[in-house]
Amino acid sequence: MSDLLARDLIRDVPDFPKPGILFKDITPVLEEPEAFRQVCRLLAEDARARGADVIVGIESRGFLFGVPIALDLNLPFAMARKLGKLPYDRISEEYALEYGTNTVEMHVDALQPGQKAYIVDDLLATGGTAAAASRLVKRLGGVVVGFGCLIELSFLNGRATLPDVPIKALMEF
Repeated sequence: MSDLLARDLIRDVPDFPKPGILFKDITPVLEEPEAFRQVCRLLAEDARARGADVIVGIESRGFLFGVPIALDLNLPFAMARKLGKLPYDRISEEYALEYGTNTVEMHVDALQPGQKAYIVDDLLATGGTAAAASRLVKRLGGVVVGFGCLIELSFLNGRATLPDVPIKALMEF
């Protein structure tokens, strides 16, 4: 999409969070209301088209996009959070990182069986976090109808971790 306002706002930060990584900083998109609004609108349109009943945001930047999308569509918002951040009964899914593992959790009552979940994050890289969130949704009895993000780092092949999930990435690097 050539008229995506966010495209020109993504900032490259070399060697963050460690040497050799070129970090794609979305902060300038959040600081520009029209670009931020456009990103949320485009992802909301995709969630609507897929028949979502609930928006699941992945901590933490997935919350930034997921909450406005849920409000726009008048849908509930469910959080997939990092280990130890949720106060109530929860289920967990571990996923692989480059070195080691990490864990995401959801409350046991975050979804109702049969609910159609649209998962949102800022970026799809290796797909580990997205796949873990998808597994959580399924364990809660939900159905993942789509995954939406602002950026896809296609060279990392994150799509392979979500083979049966339609993915909407607004830009690709």
